[in-house]
Amino acid sequence: MPRFSPMPARLLLGFAIALCGSLIAVALHTPLPWMLGALVATAASKIGGVRSESHVALRCAGQWVIGLGLGLYFTPTVVDEIAGNVIPLVAGALFAVLIGLAGACFLRRAAGVEFSTAYFSSTIGGAAEMANLSDRYGGKVSLVASAHSLRILLVVVLVPLGFRFSGITGTGLFPPATLMVDLPGLALMFALTGCGALLARRVGMPNAWVLGPMAVTIALTSQDMAFSALPGFLLNGAQLLIGWSLGDRYTPDFFRIAPRFMASILVYTLIAIVLAVGASVALAPATGISSPTLILGLAPGGVAEMCITAKVLQLGVPLVTAFQVFRLAAVLLVSGPLYRGLLKHFPALREGSA
Repeated sequence: MPRFSPMPARLLLGFAIALCGSLIAVALHTPLPWMLGALVATAASKIGGVRSESHVALRCAGQWVIGLGLGLYFTPTVVDEIAGNVIPLVAGALFAVLIGLAGACFLRRAAGVEFSTAYFSSTIGGAAEMANLSDRYGGKVSLVASAHSLRILLVVVLVPLGFRFSGITGTGLFPPATLMVDLPGLALMFALTGCGALLARRVGMPNAWVLGPMAVTIALTSQDMAFSALPGFLLNGAQLLIGWSLGDRYTPDFFRIAPRFMASILVYTLIAIVLAVGASVALAPATGISSPTLILGLAPGGVAEMCITAKVLQLGVPLVTAFQVFRLAAVLLVSGPLYRGLLKHFPALREGSA
């Protein structure tokens, strides 16, 4: 008799766990229930040994929807607003690079790992990109990937909870270009943004399924060409898919792998969050940008996750998106050259490195 792959059953199990987690979170009125509920439920079940699965295509679908939805906020007025905040955006990118450098020094000493692993574990960039760079320069890829998984988990859970407990909510200062759902227009936007995602992936753009669709939507919206709003159920579904995919990265031995290293990552992430909050409070008066918006812009999370948080809490979505994209681009551009420069000028850092 033919043997069928267990993957479909594991996918269904994974979806059921993620959906139950989201529905429980909705019932409990937690912040970002569709993403956080799916993430926590999936991560807990995976660490507990449940053999469920997600799939990269589902994560890409969720990112596609989020990228399209974010682009709808970039009206001509918003684009002008962002253009007037270039200096804060550059400052935010520089802040992320400096935090990463400080984190590398901390991890090297606190966790006792070689500099390459410490450097690419603390750099606030895309998890996949940092793991690839770590592999190229002799770091331990498994530790780097685990570090970024834990960092994103902590930021995605703690930052929204912090906003909830502080009672901070947004005012919808930057509404999307349109609130009307038009099915033909929505279909056209998905077709165009899908092409954008495939092109971004073809040229090797990081976070291609977020940034590709977002770039296409921004190009249209900034020219007053928003064909349709995004239905709420699609946004909720996208959050569930992203939370599910984040939780699926965890394994039963996740916290047993190099416990000293993982404890150091936890401390580093908490410090990075505190520093982001402090920097946001300090920069707010000088920039004219609200502290909550700056906190999300400077938070050491992922682009999609922080922008979802901004959208749900109505906290300056375009500015948060701009801060996160600027940071990601800067980190990806400078990480490799900066690492090589550090080894060249500080040969002692090579000790224990490949």
